[in-house]
Amino acid sequence: MQKNFYLSCLPSIYTLSILSLLVFTSCVNTKKATYFYGSLDGTIATNSTVPESFIQKNDILSIMVSSPNPEATAMFNPQVTSGSSYNQSLSTDQASNTGYLVNSEGFIQFPILGNIKAEGLTKTDLQQGITQTLLQKALLRDPVVSIRFLNFRVTVLGEVNKPSVVTMPNEKLSLLEALGLAGDITIYGNRQNIMVIREENQQKVLKRLNLNSSELFSSPYYYLKSNDIVYVEPNKAKVASTSRSTQWLPILLSGLSFAAIVADRILK
Repeated sequence: MQKNFYLSCLPSIYTLSILSLLVFTSCVNTKKATYFYGSLDGTIATNSTVPESFIQKNDILSIMVSSPNPEATAMFNPQVTSGSSYNQSLSTDQASNTGYLVNSEGFIQFPILGNIKAEGLTKTDLQQGITQTLLQKALLRDPVVSIRFLNFRVTVLGEVNKPSVVTMPNEKLSLLEALGLAGDITIYGNRQNIMVIREENQQKVLKRLNLNSSELFSSPYYYLKSNDIVYVEPNKAKVASTSRSTQWLPILLSGLSFAAIVADRILK
């Protein structure tokens, strides 16, 4: 009789333990886990302007110069080794993208013109500066300078499925696209408090965004800049469940171990 009583209690102990774990780990507010909760059909004013990134140390820039005189222009553009099968397979634009590294002092080494300050400038600023220098020194007639980033990247950290450094071939990347490329926010991510960390004028600027609000679309931080960092913090449910699990998991495991020992003794 006593043996049967203990055996009948074991399923209840296991069930209670499992239910306790589920309760501790399932407290998620579905409203807060939804993007743009409560937004109705309609038209939303958006910020269509893609911000220009400031050039930083260790950035790699593609700089192409063209003019009515191709022979005079050639000396300002990187040359491609004809013996490389890889280079031969590239387009003209891709083949020239060996890139100019912005060194530790913030300069690039440009053909004929020498050291040019790049750090802290936008692509437009640098483009205008090189164009004016070519004209002032009468090196080219009607020069056209084209600049783009070869290492446009954004880092996504925190409660996402694939924390990673996202590298883009173009320079237009929205916050939503970056989160999508990082595998989307987990169920435990706080969608109401996404942090974007941006470096401007040698200072770190922190901005918090709410993905439950349609105001995101009109934010100047909707489109990201190169070297931005996106951090998704855990929500209260994750913090609370982790805390409770830390407190109760050892007790539950001890209870299960005790139940297993009792069952083993009774069966013997």
